[in-house]
Amino acid sequence: MAEITCQGLLLDMDGVLVDSTPAVARVWTRWALKHQLDPDHAVRLAHGRPSLASIQELLPHAAPAAHLAENDWMERAEIEDVADVVALPGAKELLASIPAAQFAVVTSATRALTEVRLRAAGLWDHVQHLVTASDIRHGKPDPEPYSKGAAALHLPPHHCIVIEDAPSGARSGKAAGARVLAVRTTTEDRALFAAGADWIINDCSSLRASTNSHSTQLALELFTAEPPRQPKIR
Repeated sequence: MAEITCQGLLLDMDGVLVDSTPAVARVWTRWALKHQLDPDHAVRLAHGRPSLASIQELLPHAAPAAHLAENDWMERAEIEDVADVVALPGAKELLASIPAAQFAVVTSATRALTEVRLRAAGLWDHVQHLVTASDIRHGKPDPEPYSKGAAALHLPPHHCIVIEDAPSGARSGKAAGARVLAVRTTTEDRALFAAGADWIINDCSSLRASTNSHSTQLALELFTAEPPRQPKIR
């Protein structure tokens, strides 16, 4: 067990708080087949990034207006497909143990999709601060998402810990100046460490958070002795 302290938490949504892997795979597979692309490649590329960035990379010769139209299709399809979107282990308990003013959800999903998934997972009522793809110009791995997440908490990034499952998100957190705690729900340890993760745990159930009533400090206990699980690569 290890203990670390911070003043704020910046949490990714998909793969950290919410398991949307089956829904994401279904929607991106449909889209890839429509465009005669490799579905497995499209699903992997989309992980941890704004949808528009992935669409632009997968359809490099399409016009900007076509990219935007495809992104609108993607958002509608993902909003409609939430039947098996659930909270990941430990997510509800973690959010319930932290004052809402001391954490922000920082996600590559749009604001509309974020609300739909957090509601489906039963987490929406815990969340006060959100930074989504609708609020930024540059997505992960750019530092902008986590810089804005820290600003939402009125904290410098180095006083925050980012919790991420994707290499692009880990790079974003490190570039912003935060420390990064990775979870191995979707990605193997080697890739997470290569992206700059400072610690790795299985999921949020391997984490205990407590607050000091006399300060704004959060204490996080990491239970790191658990064996790695087989990652669920998107």
